[in-house]
Amino acid sequence: MLPDLAASALDNPIWAALTSEQKYLSQTSELARRFPAEVTPLAGFAEPSKEAYRSLLNLVRPEETVALFLREPPESSDAWFVKLTPLLQMVDADKSSAEPTSDPPKYELIKLGAADSPEMLALAQLTKPGPFGTRTHELGEYFGIRVDGALVAMAGERLHFTGHTEVSAVCTHPNHLGRGHAGALVAKVVSSIRQRGEVAILHVRADNARAIGVYERLGFKPRLEYHVVVMERK
Repeated sequence: MLPDLAASALDNPIWAALTSEQKYLSQTSELARRFPAEVTPLAGFAEPSKEAYRSLLNLVRPEETVALFLREPPESSDAWFVKLTPLLQMVDADKSSAEPTSDPPKYELIKLGAADSPEMLALAQLTKPGPFGTRTHELGEYFGIRVDGALVAMAGERLHFTGHTEVSAVCTHPNHLGRGHAGALVAKVVSSIRQRGEVAILHVRADNARAIGVYERLGFKPRLEYHVVVMERK
């Protein structure tokens, strides 16, 4: 039986992206790959072997941090400080229409770009949806909501591989929660992904029940639980 390439890629999405659609961004050292630090700290390898971890060391400066998605925690090492957070992968299972079901947005959804990067970075640093750098916006389309000129919510695309695109950086300013911004923005990003004939995926902290509920209402289903492993080189 031939391997399920889509399932294999979904099981290891960072590696899949760095060896396919986003290969042009890949920094490579034998068995490991990573994105440029200013884009995102995400890194990966085909298999989490001792040799792969040694290869990753060649791509990380002392006291620099990278993040990986792993099924099992890494073995203890004298070379890394390690922090683990449970992570849930969800996949868009509702392909009945190009437009996900969502409450009508109360504000205009605007496309964001390089000129918005400082505000995007500030919003991400305030709300902490996950790692976000000065060039993260280059990974795909981003949309936002402005209120009185200020960026108060955003969502966009990050990993891209084999017919799949990841929804990421979903965040809302604390003063603007509960107004449907996240749902409207995720629906907009998912609609764009569906129109390209691709499947949307996303990753969310396994204990973030509120966000998981929003994603389930938009047609996402849980697929896989693993860890986001943040590793800092000693």
